[in-house]
Amino acid sequence: QVQLQESGPGLVKPSQTLSLTCTVSGGSITTDYSYWNWIRQPPGKGPEWIGKIGYNGATSYSPLLKSRTSLSRDTSKNQFTLQLASVTPEDTAVYYCVRRRVGALYDYWGQGTQVTVSS
Repeated sequence: QVQLQESGPGLVKPSQTLSLTCTVSGGSITTDYSYWNWIRQPPGKGPEWIGKIGYNGATSYSPLLKSRTSLSRDTSKNQFTLQLASVTPEDTAVYYCVRRRVGALYDYWGQGTQVTVSS
């Protein structure tokens, strides 16, 4: 059973960089032909895909957020990390890390972590 757990600060000030880490257990981020995604859901809105890092380390970002987003991974800890720069209150959302295997649907989700951008 694959499990994902988000961690990071729940409050970030405007113009700062939001940094979240997803720790994966029960599976390796470097195998299983999987993509490791970040998805967020702002209050009262639908989910929004932020980006992904693949089992081979390749990254892909939402065009809307690409200029502010960076994904990385620590294979020794089986973790991957999201950094979102220059945040504004519009970046307030519940952030999820999610697995999707190649050719399949999103199957394993973290519980989500609330991030609020406020001074």
